[in-house]
Amino acid sequence: MSNIAQKRIEELIELIREHDYKYYVLAEPSISDYDYDMLIKELQSLEEENPDLVSPDSPTQRVGKDLTREFKPVTHIVPMLSLANTYSEKELLDFDRRVREGLPRTEEVEYVVEMKIDGVSVSLRYEKGMLVTAATRGDGTIGEEITPNVKTIKSVPLRLKKEILSEHKLEGFEVRGEIYIEIEHFRELNKERELKGEKLFANPRNLAAGTIKLQDPRLVASRPLSIFLYYLLNPQNGTETHADNLKLLQKLGFKVNKEYKLCRNIDEAIEFCRHLEEVRNSLTYEIDGAVIKVNSLRQQRILGTIAKSPRWAVAFKFKARQAVTKLNKIVWQVGRTGTLTPVADLEPVFLSGSTISRATLHNTDEIKRKDIREGDSVIIEKGGDVIPKVVAVVLSERPSGSMEPEVPSVCPVCGSVLFKPEAEVAIYCENHQCPAQIKGRIEHFASRGAMDIEGLGESLVDLFVQLGFLNTYADIYKLRQRKDELVGIERLGEKSVENLLKSIEKSKQQPFSKVLFALGVRYVGAGAARKLAEHFMSIDKLMNASEEEIESVYEIGPSISKSVRKFFSDEKNTQIIESLKEEGLNFQTEGRPQALSKVENKTFVLTGTLSRFTREEASDKIIAAGGKVTSGVSKKTDFVLAGENAGSKLTKAEQLGVRILNEDEFLELLEGE
Repeated sequence: MSNIAQKRIEELIELIREHDYKYYVLAEPSISDYDYDMLIKELQSLEEENPDLVSPDSPTQRVGKDLTREFKPVTHIVPMLSLANTYSEKELLDFDRRVREGLPRTEEVEYVVEMKIDGVSVSLRYEKGMLVTAATRGDGTIGEEITPNVKTIKSVPLRLKKEILSEHKLEGFEVRGEIYIEIEHFRELNKERELKGEKLFANPRNLAAGTIKLQDPRLVASRPLSIFLYYLLNPQNGTETHADNLKLLQKLGFKVNKEYKLCRNIDEAIEFCRHLEEVRNSLTYEIDGAVIKVNSLRQQRILGTIAKSPRWAVAFKFKARQAVTKLNKIVWQVGRTGTLTPVADLEPVFLSGSTISRATLHNTDEIKRKDIREGDSVIIEKGGDVIPKVVAVVLSERPSGSMEPEVPSVCPVCGSVLFKPEAEVAIYCENHQCPAQIKGRIEHFASRGAMDIEGLGESLVDLFVQLGFLNTYADIYKLRQRKDELVGIERLGEKSVENLLKSIEKSKQQPFSKVLFALGVRYVGAGAARKLAEHFMSIDKLMNASEEEIESVYEIGPSISKSVRKFFSDEKNTQIIESLKEEGLNFQTEGRPQALSKVENKTFVLTGTLSRFTREEASDKIIAAGGKVTSGVSKKTDFVLAGENAGSKLTKAEQLGVRILNEDEFLELLEGE
């Protein structure tokens, strides 16, 4: 019986795989939904009777039952580079010039132009034709494993065609693509959430990004994710061009966007970019531009990469899409630092994949410059297709008797008198206990880029502030003392409270740089926080540093140094930090490795474009080894690390006799050779 069952299981798997390919990849179904479901049910029944015959690539194994507790780091074999952006045809011509300058003069250059899908980048690793790992892009070097979630996407083949693999010598290889969700599916999901009174998704891209990071693959499977594959990474497959690789991906059974074109030169490429922008509004999915790639793989290798982008490819960003709607009211929002921001309350309008009901007005000067008034018909667009903003007023439709908006003199949340510095356009609420600021600071503290406290989002923060549970972010670590009260809240429950408290406890493992960023010091973003943490090594040293000492850190200027000093001179802030110390948060970095004599206390200046790492990464290496990085060359400078297109700093270093290093010499110096 087992031999008969095994044969039928193999037949069913092959049949279902073929029907999945026809339906989800080719969009050409060959059987009815009912007949397809019957095949699945027969396979499930046979596998239940013969559990030893269940294979990991069976269609029944797409949706796992186990929750993903954490997304493990995955190091990309080849970095997933980001593309440099261009915004005009002139910039595309400049790209073409740089490509031709980087190749021998006799070489002809062809380009492949593809749609730039507005989704989430993913890398799929196959071994012997089986999907083994799926990972996000992450920082380009290290991503997060999302294999169970990607397996739920039925257009992703779990097993590839053996004859094609054999023909092209494909054993272990990688494919890359973009996960997305179609506009209509996005709208349907938002309608369902609206009926349930749940928060709506912002846009299709955010929905796709959030879905692939859900812990439950069954919930992922309930959302109609799709994928386009656009890149094959395998130097042994014998293909010579990117266009050949796209065709090979299709032969292997991957879903490749058919709207691409092989162009003989940059003029043809630009013409096709125009075509893609024209058809953009008729598509069932979101695109935000086109991607232009050198077709020859050999030429790609010659051109190489620069910083975090390839020299052989570029993105051409389309103009932001616009819509006209009515501005009902100007609302003033208070941010976590007390800054008041005017926001336009709009008649809802659908634009670039999402329904827009609010748009930023930036500040009072912008309102005056554009003469924006309540009741106006306004043109809105998404900046970079992400943040909605008011571009202009349709003056011909302005209602009679409209008045210029009044700028508030008191905080709309707490009623405190507002403050406007002479040199700034912004106005501020200086009441540190303003509820809006409290909520903003706590939301920032708990956010993913900071303490990464999963589950403590905007709605829960609002609730806990209203209940008086949270007045500062230090109170987050006292929530465990209120466990019984939290469980008693109708919308929570014991399991969700346990998960929240575990996430709060886990956040104590965040490094000092993340904790410093989480504190919400004005002007101190994630990058500045990391530089300050690595330079001063502990919160105590930073708190005691002068403005001059803070400004000595590479790329830290006066606005940051003044803000840092002001923050730590506030007794309330230092009290909160002491509370966080008592809770066990990291307020110092691990001791740096024993410094090498060649680098210890030496001063470096960086200039030009580096090929092996960014300037920021080079600075990190220097600081980690005990050196210093400054912005200007002087007699006190010990070394200048010079990359391509180095300018006046290199010239000055030569005049002063400062030792100039290339990247090889720099690495040798760090290694102590």
